[in-house]
Amino acid sequence: MKLHTLAFGMACGILWGIGILLMGALAGLTGYGLEFVAFMSDFYRGYSATALGSFVGMLWGFVDGALCGVIFSWLYNLLVGKLVRQSAV
Repeated sequence: MKLHTLAFGMACGILWGIGILLMGALAGLTGYGLEFVAFMSDFYRGYSATALGSFVGMLWGFVDGALCGVIFSWLYNLLVGKLVRQSAV
């Protein structure tokens, strides 16, 4: 079974972006997860435990998650194709 590369990438981007947004909001409201937000702000410029920073992080997270999802599904499809061809022989 092959994965649809763009659909998988979009799903990963949406999930990771929402997770980053929620973590930023949670850190801003309660202080929980401030270390995670500080760590991720090294990778996502503008990400912080504020409302604006959480939305900036969500955009970065979406792009990052989508790219990783596309690469993962492309590699998965490549390997599945080779394994299916090998087992058919």
